Amino acid sequence: MTTDETTWKRCSTCKKPIAFGAAYYACSVSTCNRRAALFAFCSVDCWDGHVPVMRHRDAWANEATAPTAAEWAREEAHEPRRIVVGNATGAADAAAQRGGAAPRDVLIVVSKLKHYIRATSDMNTADDVIAVLSDRVRALCDGAITQARAAGRKTVMARDFSRS
Repeated sequence: MTTDETTWKRCSTCKKPIAFGAAYYACSVSTCNRRAALFAFCSVDCWDGHVPVMRHRDAWANEATAPTAAEWAREEAHEPRRIVVGNATGAADAAAQRGGAAPRDVLIVVSKLKHYIRATSDMNTADDVIAVLSDRVRALCDGAITQARAAGRKTVMARDFSRS
C-alpha cells in the first residue's frame, strides 16, 4: 500500500507518508495497535484528531520508530496481513473428504456476541473469548456428529446436541 520504496505507511489521519526508520506516534489503546489496524500518526496533532473519532476514554500517544525497509520486508514475509475466511462448511467437508483436519475458523458472530453481552450485562468482551467459544462450539458439534453417526444418519439434528 505504500507509494514508493521510502514510505513505510501513511499517517492514519492526514495521509502524509511516514518513511522507513522515521519517528511516528502510535495510540496507546490496544485495539489501535493491533497488526490488523496499526494506526500510525506523523504528529501528536494527528493522533489527537483520532481520539474523539475512536471515542477513547483514556489514551496517549506513544513515540515509536518505523521499521527499516529490510525489517518490514522480513515481517511481511513471515506474517500475512489478512486472514480470508471463506465458507467454513465447504472447507470442512473438503478437508474431511481428503482426510485432513477441519479448518480452525471463527465460528461465532463476534459483533452479535459482543452486543448480547453488552445488552444483558453492560460488560465488554475480550477478543480472546471468541477463540474459546469457537472451540466449545467445535466440541459440541463433534459430539453431535458422533450421535448422528451412531443413529445411522448423515444429518446432524438439534436432538444430537441435547445428548452430547
